[in-house]
Amino acid sequence: MSGTIDPIADMLIRVVNAQKASHETVYIPASKVKESIAKILFENGFIRGYKIEKDNKQNGIIVELKYVNREGVIKGVKRISKPGRRVYKSYTEIPRVLNGLGIAIISTSKGLMSDRNAKKNKVGGEVLCYVW
Repeated sequence: MSGTIDPIADMLIRVVNAQKASHETVYIPASKVKESIAKILFENGFIRGYKIEKDNKQNGIIVELKYVNREGVIKGVKRISKPGRRVYKSYTEIPRVLNGLGIAIISTSKGLMSDRNAKKNKVGGEVLCYVW
């Protein structure tokens, strides 16, 4: 493992670890991609909400975690496309995650979107991760 850090994997791991520790919220250093991922997780019911915290150096994202019966909603995440190995799929090849129970987050020419939206808009792209 080289010294490069994968910011998307870092975000996903932070969310999963915070949920395992039963935290209400988790702080993530902000970027446009991470804001988009937070938005997709919110739209698909994986988190309660998120807000962008303005800072004079680097903005952050406060992600509000979601629980059902004290169980974290996110059961698992898997990083598909990595900095060393990018994975691209056309919209017809985008896989279903756990028979539709999970989502794939796709980076398309029209921005980040869930697998369902990518198929609906007939756009493929880089498969960033699966969340279930």
